[in-house]
Amino acid sequence: MRSFDSLSRRGLLLGLGVGGVLASSSRQALADPVFAEYPFQLGIAAGDPAPDGFVIWTRLAPRPLEIGNGMPSQPVAVKWEIATDRGFSNVAQKGEAVARPEMAHAVHVEVVGLEPGRDYFYRFIAGTERTATGRAKTAPAAGSAVARAKFGVLGCQAWEQGFYTAHRKAAAEDLDFVYCYGDYIYEGRGSRTYTGSGGTMENPRQHFGGECYSLDDYRRRYAQYKMDTDLQASHAAAAWYVTWDDHEIANNWVGAFDDGVPPEVFLLRRQAAAQAFYEHMPLRRSAFPRGAEMQLYRQSSWGDLLDLNFLDTRSYRSDQPCDDAWASTCAGVSARDAEVLGQAQEAWLYRNLDQSRAHWKVLAQQIMVMDLDRKEGPDPGYNLDTWAGYSIPRQRLLDRLRERRIGNTIVLTGDEHQNYAGELYRDSHNPEGAPIASEFVTTSISSSGDGQDQRADGRRYLVDNPFLKFNNAQRGYVVCDVTPERWQTEFKVLDKVSDKTGVLTTRAKLAVASGDARVVPA
Repeated sequence: MRSFDSLSRRGLLLGLGVGGVLASSSRQALADPVFAEYPFQLGIAAGDPAPDGFVIWTRLAPRPLEIGNGMPSQPVAVKWEIATDRGFSNVAQKGEAVARPEMAHAVHVEVVGLEPGRDYFYRFIAGTERTATGRAKTAPAAGSAVARAKFGVLGCQAWEQGFYTAHRKAAAEDLDFVYCYGDYIYEGRGSRTYTGSGGTMENPRQHFGGECYSLDDYRRRYAQYKMDTDLQASHAAAAWYVTWDDHEIANNWVGAFDDGVPPEVFLLRRQAAAQAFYEHMPLRRSAFPRGAEMQLYRQSSWGDLLDLNFLDTRSYRSDQPCDDAWASTCAGVSARDAEVLGQAQEAWLYRNLDQSRAHWKVLAQQIMVMDLDRKEGPDPGYNLDTWAGYSIPRQRLLDRLRERRIGNTIVLTGDEHQNYAGELYRDSHNPEGAPIASEFVTTSISSSGDGQDQRADGRRYLVDNPFLKFNNAQRGYVVCDVTPERWQTEFKVLDKVSDKTGVLTTRAKLAVASGDARVVPA
């Protein structure tokens, strides 16, 4: 077991000192802190599964929406257990970690030494209080033959704009793991209404407080989200790989840029947001913030079936061209010095793709790669917050896949609040030969409120963009069912999220055959 928060008994005693909730130096006092209210109100989570283990997470917060979260300003001991059965009759590992006030009393334990490719169960204990039980599956052994993987893709969960019925449904899917592409929280101030493509609607619930700027702001926002029991169930059901998009910090931020804010001031906001993100996500120590920076791009494998490249398309990107205008274009779209991934991340990705021997190479990221023409009429116009606004980096990526003959590449994307599926060409409006790769874009859990089967602009997109094979504007999530022979993506949607009675159905199943990047009905 490796734990950033674990420590020896002597270290714990030195860290606690005297006074407060753990005043005594006796072992019994250290093991039995007393809480005025239940301390695990934010649930539990597991993340970044590897063949020998995963991260487990919790945070002590008896009063989650208060500054200080109802905890003393000192470290507190937390026990953890890993078992092979839900009843914990066979405990495989156990240990003790410390919840530090500097980290809002969050705990991250990197568990190692487990068997590959099997289910484990975990829980935390502090004093006489205990968490619910979580499940996490270790990845198959590196390079081992894997006949099938089934995993979920989800994100964009504006708490105000809808209930988390999709999380409750995803928790029942029996998934190997979940990829969360970002927008875990939304940073904006509380609002009674939401205005979108469907007009102005009443929000079914409301954010606590104003817009997030400080560390305490972001901590309370995460606490409000994590108190949702459907989200807690989704975390407890499977280990997640998490990345961020924009709303974990500010809408459409990239690199050092946020509209109208001096870079040095925005850096302070980024730093607060990065710390809060780490404090609330099941991330490894490698992602620990260094000021405003976090190492969120990383790779994982699922035996010989999947090589998963988790990308960060925000932190290293140059500013959006054309003032980030919607459905537009300008000379800046073709800027030769533009970056989406940044030079280091791009080189890292290319090395991974060159070296991969997996059946499927996955780019798990945030913003659409398809160069979707979104402007009505003969002149093109793009969403400039996507790869389409950065034509040179986009062409480099697709040229690399084509020239190196890196087949079976699947791009998994979010951010759009709609479902899309399509084929990737270097220039999709002048396609040459077979498609280079395939892309599946997952809709939101709740962002944009009650959706509809298809908006008018979605119908137009299908007509104007022949490479686009599917579009839908309802809420939900995606389940990917993958074998060496075929990749199947199932789009699961809800008829509403404005109350908790939304009905889940499968809207479409689309597939990609091994060796053929065309997207076809399953």
